[in-house]
Amino acid sequence: MPPVAMAPAQVPPERAAPVAAAPAAARPPRPAVARAPRSAVVLPRGAPVPAPTPPSARVALSTASTYPESTASAFEMAARLGYDGVEIMVWTDPVSQDPEALRRLVDYHGIPILAIHAPCLLLTQRVWGTDPWAKLVRARTVAETLGAPTVVVHPPFRWQRDYAREFVTGIERMAGETDVRFAVENMFPLRARGREVSAYAPDWSPVEDDYAHVTLDLSHTSVSRSDPIALAGVLGERLVHVHMADGLGSAKDEHLVPGRGTQPCAELLELLATGSFDGTIVVEINTRRAESRAQREADLAEALAFTRLHFAAPSAAGLHHTYG
Repeated sequence: MPPVAMAPAQVPPERAAPVAAAPAAARPPRPAVARAPRSAVVLPRGAPVPAPTPPSARVALSTASTYPESTASAFEMAARLGYDGVEIMVWTDPVSQDPEALRRLVDYHGIPILAIHAPCLLLTQRVWGTDPWAKLVRARTVAETLGAPTVVVHPPFRWQRDYAREFVTGIERMAGETDVRFAVENMFPLRARGREVSAYAPDWSPVEDDYAHVTLDLSHTSVSRSDPIALAGVLGERLVHVHMADGLGSAKDEHLVPGRGTQPCAELLELLATGSFDGTIVVEINTRRAESRAQREADLAEALAFTRLHFAAPSAAGLHHTYG
């Protein structure tokens, strides 16, 4: 849900930092992807029920969730509302592109950066240059510098033919050069007059390609009419990052507050908790229509409360559920 333009960044004065300034490609056969088996926990009759272990995943706020306010404002709201960290959407806000400015925000607000979302949206095609591989190298460097464990990346657009042709093997190669995880995000097809057309290559869905790490976005499953519960089961341990949002199943990427749409947000969170998911859950919602800062913060607080409520230690009755 990219913005058209970003508001100027507001960094606290005493901590201010300098600001750094088609035809589809032929698709090779897909490699076979191992499916993670589903399992069950069976307790002997009369055995004591083990105490549930609290899930270890952290809940972060995407800086995209606070648009049209700045990256600095996102840190402020995330810290005040009780988020565990932030995911940086790298876009036209200069602070989002500057690791030194970001470090000052981390230090000032005492809240870590848990992911870097590489600038791979249509409206960020010229952020950090135009070479898509160079963007990923820079995103990795920023993540390593700031201690963020994950870089979120979209599949290439179909018109990026050379990039798309090498994307799967290139991501694998880059992943082998760092401890940072490149988590490829599920996107969605375009629908018109009863037809579906993919704008991405090798595909809008990362499930069938051999990526070690994947991001699951529930607003995108809404648009693609995919089942996020089934996707989580198929992905298994490859699922390391979740964009928590909602949608009503329309062709529009809505990014609603979880619980306001038709996606099984609560069920997925409970499933992940039962499966001891230890990745990162990122609230990525659209608050552009909020009429005030108070309304925007209310939506962000509601999304956080929903996520924490449902991503809780599983009950004994739920021990037979697992993800992966």
